Amino acid sequence: MLDNMQTGTIVIEDLEIGMSRYLEKVVTDRDIELFAEVSTDRNPVHLDDAYAQDTIFEGRIAHGMLTAGLISAVIGEQLPGHGTVYLGQSLKFLAPVRPGDMVRAEVTVLEIDYAKRRVKLDTTCTIDGKPVVRGEATVLAPSAKFD
Repeated sequence: MLDNMQTGTIVIEDLEIGMSRYLEKVVTDRDIELFAEVSTDRNPVHLDDAYAQDTIFEGRIAHGMLTAGLISAVIGEQLPGHGTVYLGQSLKFLAPVRPGDMVRAEVTVLEIDYAKRRVKLDTTCTIDGKPVVRGEATVLAPSAKFD
């Protein structure tokens, strides 16, 4: 997994509009199997090659929420980071993610409400620059005043 910053926390007092962080991860067969086990979503489009060949995807794909989970990793580990509370997330799934794909999950600050400690974030996952997931998240950011 590659990322552009150390893990930790950026408190709301240090956040700026346009600030961005990302991570990159190759989605593996094991990731898909583990996600199926944890989520109990065993849809054969994720796990069965023969079944998946006869779908509109013409092959196995990762769970959409597995891919979206990479957004959560950026938010929880980098921007704003440790101590962040998720309040909401919208998602649009634009293209499938397949085993072996390198996914880049990127989060960018859109709006900051310092008084309420709320931050709106643009959230995107791409493969080779092509969007596969897009959305927006609202989070409660940690504050230096509440450490």
